[in-house]
Amino acid sequence: MTIHAYAAREQGGEFKPFEYDPGELAPDEVDIEVEACGICHSDLSVWKNEWGNAAYPFVGGHEVAGRVAAVGSSVKHVKEGQRVGLGWFARSCMGCDACLAGDHNLCPERQDTILGRFGGFADRVRCHWAWAIPLPEKVESLAAGPLFCGGITVFNPIVQYNVLPTDRVGVVGIGGLGHMALQFFDKWGCDVTAFTSSPDKADEARSFGADRIVSSREDSDLESIAGTLDMILVTANASLNWDLYIQALRPKGKLHIVGAVLEPIPVSVFSLLMGQKSISSTPLGSPATTRTMLDFCARHDIAPQVETFPMSRINEAFAHLESGKARYRIVLTRDD
Repeated sequence: MTIHAYAAREQGGEFKPFEYDPGELAPDEVDIEVEACGICHSDLSVWKNEWGNAAYPFVGGHEVAGRVAAVGSSVKHVKEGQRVGLGWFARSCMGCDACLAGDHNLCPERQDTILGRFGGFADRVRCHWAWAIPLPEKVESLAAGPLFCGGITVFNPIVQYNVLPTDRVGVVGIGGLGHMALQFFDKWGCDVTAFTSSPDKADEARSFGADRIVSSREDSDLESIAGTLDMILVTANASLNWDLYIQALRPKGKLHIVGAVLEPIPVSVFSLLMGQKSISSTPLGSPATTRTMLDFCARHDIAPQVETFPMSRINEAFAHLESGKARYRIVLTRDD
C-alpha cells in the first residue's frame, strides 16, 4: 500500500507531495482514512525544529478526523467504516503502571503521531486501535480534529484537578487552545476570566463564555484581581509576569501551564509557600478522558472555531497560522 502525504524535507521547508509504504498492518493497529486534519502550533514547532527533536522528511498532522479503513487481527472496539479521531499520541505500551492506571498519555514508551512517525497530512494515517477514538454522532468531522490536541489539552486539567462548578478560573491566551478552554469552563459551570493582550478579542471571548476580560499587558489590571482565582490555565507559549499571576490565585490555587513556554519560569518559593499554591502542567489526556471530552462536547454543543483549507494548499495554511491571523484553528480538508 502507498500512502500519499505532504512532507517538508528540511527544517522549515516547503511541504511537497510525498509517498511512503507503511508496511504490513500490525495486529493491534488501524489505518484511518483522513477526512480532515487540523494544523496545530505544535506542527509548526516541529516543522521548524524549535524543540530540537524533528526528523525529515516531516509529515505533520495530529488532529485527525476520518474513518477506519483497515483493522488488524486483534483490534477491539473499533471497526471498518467507523468515524474516529486521532491526536498527539499514536501508541502506548498498555502494560506499564501508567497504562494500567488509565494514564496512557503518561506511558514512558508512548509514541507520538508526528515524531518518529508520519502523521495526518496524508490520505491515511496509522495508529494503535486504542488511540483511534470513536466520534459521537453530534460531533462533526470537520471540527473534530482540533479537539484531539487543543481540546483535550485544556479539558484534561479540569478532570485531573477536580475543577468544581463553583470555582473561579482564568484562561491566559485567547487563541487556538484558549477559545476552547473558555467554552469548557463556561459549560462546566465556572466563573471565567479571560486574560488577553488583544483588545479586539474581547467580544469573541465573551461569546465563548468569558464573564470578564482582563488585559494581560497591564500590571494594574492583574493587581486588581489579586487573590480571586482558584485556577489559572496558561495556554499561551510566551513569558509572562509570573509573580502577578501567582498573586491572582486564591489560597490553594493552581497556575496550570499547557502552552509550550520555551523559557524557564522564575518563581520564588515564598510566593507559593504561604498560600499553599502550586504550578503544574499536563500532556493532553488518556483515551478515556478524550472520550469523556467528546461526550461533553456533544452534550453542550462545544466546537472549535475553524478556518478550512484544502490539503493541497497546506503551505498557504501554514503561512496563515504563522502570521497569527487564524481564528482560531486551521483545518485541512481532503481534496475532492
